[in-house]
Amino acid sequence: MKLQALDFQSAVLNWFDREGRKNLPWQTDPTPYRVWVSEIMLQQTQVSSVIPYFLRFMERFPNLRSLALAPEEEVLGHWAGLGYYARARNLRKTALILLECHGGELPTNVDTLAGFPGIGRSTAGAIASLALGLRAPILDGNVKRVISRFAAVQGWPGEAKISRELWRISENFTPTKRVADYTQAMMDLGATLCTRSSPNCTRCPLQDACLAFRLKLTKELPSPRPKKDMPEKRCLMLVLCDGNGWFYLEKRPPAGIWGGLWSFPQFDSHEELAAWCQMRDINVALDALPERRHTFSHYHLDYIPMVGRAAQPLKIAESNFEWLKPEDNSPLPTPVRRLMLEIGQFINR
Repeated sequence: MKLQALDFQSAVLNWFDREGRKNLPWQTDPTPYRVWVSEIMLQQTQVSSVIPYFLRFMERFPNLRSLALAPEEEVLGHWAGLGYYARARNLRKTALILLECHGGELPTNVDTLAGFPGIGRSTAGAIASLALGLRAPILDGNVKRVISRFAAVQGWPGEAKISRELWRISENFTPTKRVADYTQAMMDLGATLCTRSSPNCTRCPLQDACLAFRLKLTKELPSPRPKKDMPEKRCLMLVLCDGNGWFYLEKRPPAGIWGGLWSFPQFDSHEELAAWCQMRDINVALDALPERRHTFSHYHLDYIPMVGRAAQPLKIAESNFEWLKPEDNSPLPTPVRRLMLEIGQFINR
């Protein structure tokens, strides 16, 4: 059974009318700004994780102007825990551009939208279709999975020729009417039924025509990214605390991993750490905790926390250092906040 575009659209929309998600926070008032923020948050992040962050973000930054004029550190603070912090920096960067050059409004042209920092073609299509009702195909991770399986497109979707084929199919299937519902339906299908590891094919409206199902290729598609050995980096993290829940943190440079966030100072060796402390007259006993690992998208970071209890006030005349608590609304990477809480509980016993 081969579904033509109209049949495909009908099957997807009928399923959406019965089972699609219609009460997500950004659906209640789908302005271009709210849809844009939600789509950026949803990149590589599940809906259930995004909802509380989206609600808090909208409470503090209810419109594009408030986001553009907010300090970057405050924006990062409201993002802390979602990961991939470049998304938050790009949100604010784009908001500034739009405020200064586009009257504080998101353009309605998909190609123009796709050119702003952090947006890209698929997110631009989602904004245009979900907020403005314009016919614009999307190809986020969920939609890639649905189309790859339905059409049995073999090959890693990140490869240029595979990506072009998926975009061609997505363009062909995108309707001219009920575009917002169709776009949401395709994302919902991938998120709730056509999932990565345990697809629920028996409930899928496309099952009868799905080539991956018929050819028993559901588990193989979409084809995984060719494996590469992830490089490993090692460091020591200096964890200075005062016994009252305060930790001495360093503000990371704007670019790079954890850019603009507060983290523990990192060192390549014990000698480097000792020299840093000596230059600042920091003389505290340090205890090494067991090594732990945090995995970024392109490498593993293995780090050993070196914990020392400092008497407050410990004065270090450097503007990029500050005493902070884990419950502060400061932009902290999740592993750093987790370590602060862990050590704080131990010290306060």
